[in-house]
Amino acid sequence: MSNIFTADPAALVDQGRVYLYVGHDEAKPDGKDYVMNEWRVVSSCDMKTWKDHGSPVRFSTFKWAGRDAWAADIAKRGGKYYFYATVDHKTIPGKAIGVAVSDSPTGPFVDARGSALVSNDMTRHTDIPWDDIDPGVFIDTDGQAWLYWGNTVLKYARLKANMTELDGPIMTHAIDSFTEAPYVHKRGATYYLSYSRFFPEEMVYATGSSPAGPWTFKGVIMDKNEKVKTIHQAIIDFNGKSYVFYHNAALPGGGEFRRSVAVEELHYQPDGSIGLVPQTASGPAANPAPGCQ
Repeated sequence: MSNIFTADPAALVDQGRVYLYVGHDEAKPDGKDYVMNEWRVVSSCDMKTWKDHGSPVRFSTFKWAGRDAWAADIAKRGGKYYFYATVDHKTIPGKAIGVAVSDSPTGPFVDARGSALVSNDMTRHTDIPWDDIDPGVFIDTDGQAWLYWGNTVLKYARLKANMTELDGPIMTHAIDSFTEAPYVHKRGATYYLSYSRFFPEEMVYATGSSPAGPWTFKGVIMDKNEKVKTIHQAIIDFNGKSYVFYHNAALPGGGEFRRSVAVEELHYQPDGSIGLVPQTASGPAANPAPGCQ
């Protein structure tokens, strides 16, 4: 989207289309903090032309949330779409994760629980109030769903089949220099954990033989941004190719709190490693799915 500032991409492939969910950066040019009240969704069947579907969900969708539409992720199960969102809790100090649900990838979404799935009082791993952010949801080939999240500490838990409750304890995994944005995907028998490390952030990844690790660091996917400290990735396969979404500050007037989501093609080497992905001005070539129009 080139008409507004956007950040923190989440992506879903569904019935020949890619649905891209982004936070809306609304800070003024001289703003000193994030101003984010809603998520927006666009979709494409060719990775080049995008249709704007407006805002299907806002922080106020969660009546228990006081502000902030920070990073989110989405998954489809049983014909429903589950949207995991970072918001600020009204009554429990700190960031929290809510779950909204819809019968359509473009919404509207409604609060699936009426309460937070994860709140800051449930995790005592750090003293910072923003360590319960950046949910990444992954459904394994055996049907088990997992949720990953965190800042400075990687946290994860199983989800029940209803996708709205944790199934067991919140666990952690020690990863050197982990900052935020954990995201798991699977290729063949290999699990890939991508995340942001350091600050300013670079996009890196590790691999493992299970969704719970252990994780072996492999390398850098994308170098640090020039004008914005965060980067926040989502990785998908679509119509025979792989892609990585991220954000930078490439739009005119862009900056730390006025970011813009972009996408590049991602390539795997024969050994399964991911090649370094350069940021480009043009993005990937068109890749229309069958029946795309």
